Amino acid sequence: MEHHTLQGVIFDLDGTLLDSTSVWSQVDRDILLYYQREVPDDISEIVKKMSIEESSRYFVEQFDLPCTPEQIARQVSDMVAEAYHMHLPLKPHAEQLLDWLDEKGIVYGVATATYGELAKAALERLKIRDRMAFFLTEQEVGAPKTQPQIFRTAASRLHLGKRQIAVAEDSLHAVETAKAAGFFTVGVYDMASDKDWEKMQTTATVHVTDLLEMQEIF
Repeated sequence: MEHHTLQGVIFDLDGTLLDSTSVWSQVDRDILLYYQREVPDDISEIVKKMSIEESSRYFVEQFDLPCTPEQIARQVSDMVAEAYHMHLPLKPHAEQLLDWLDEKGIVYGVATATYGELAKAALERLKIRDRMAFFLTEQEVGAPKTQPQIFRTAASRLHLGKRQIAVAEDSLHAVETAKAAGFFTVGVYDMASDKDWEKMQTTATVHVTDLLEMQEIF
């Protein structure tokens, strides 16, 4: 199905362009084990919709950790820093899709829930940071992806209307938010969100299991 009005893409980073979601599910466990707390089986599910500030506060308050939310946020950042600076790869065919978008003159950027300095480090290491029309974090807009601010701000950075933009996300809650805000949405499969995939397929405007499939919507 083609949608010739689409002229730009707002990409999520983790799980959409970057193969990194396993790092976050592990660090949720590691931070609690570090403080010798019992790890709930669903801890990653609980915090995945939260901003960095919200999840840090949740860990401190829910598990009575002997530190501040700000200290937890920094500790988590330090624990995943090496992966972002040195190891995490792009999702399969991500670079080929960006090449194709460039050839077609379709503009794009990243809107992420991740720590800005880590996300930028990964994008620069992978040599795609300079290709982005914008880079935006939840912290910059002051709201998580359960609220539409980040998508609206990203649209303004692309200088396009929401009906001209595809929002590509692997998280169901982000797709729900973007769709409710009036954006064309692309549900991107990621193994970490496998249990949400059935609902993702019925929620997103279109869904893809391989990023190159996004070529079909332009």
